[in-house]
Amino acid sequence: MALSTTGPLHAFLAGTGRDGRGRLVTDVLAFTDDRLEEVHDYIQWLFPLPTRSAAQPGAPVLTQAEIDAIRADRTAQDTLERATERMLRFYRDTRWWLTGYDHNHLRITRIIHSLRILIGPDEARRFHEAILALNEVAGSPVNARSRTYWSDAAGA
Repeated sequence: MALSTTGPLHAFLAGTGRDGRGRLVTDVLAFTDDRLEEVHDYIQWLFPLPTRSAAQPGAPVLTQAEIDAIRADRTAQDTLERATERMLRFYRDTRWWLTGYDHNHLRITRIIHSLRILIGPDEARRFHEAILALNEVAGSPVNARSRTYWSDAAGA
């Protein structure tokens, strides 16, 4: 019997629903690095937040009911873990975000914040520390303001 989902974000992360463009989560996770860079409307679905996105105001907003359902759903949790690993691989394999200012800095803040809400502070800190390590190896080109947002999102 299929698990009942509580909303569009939960359904997407559980693998039973589609995002605003009709994509399944498996479609998004299969994006190439270039596609992850070029497409700007998937991150709000992979790593949702309870606040409206300024970049994609039409994206759904995470509700408390969906937070509770995603936390309790092993499939959704597995999806979040796979999405986290995919984004870490993207950041490890690309370098264009390692600059003073880049739209990926906002994505990173979102990912950390979403992980903290949906999986927990340990996973958020793990992602945060991995990103900081990549920045450090590159000579710390990311601006202090972005790094502060990342730390705040991780609860550091």
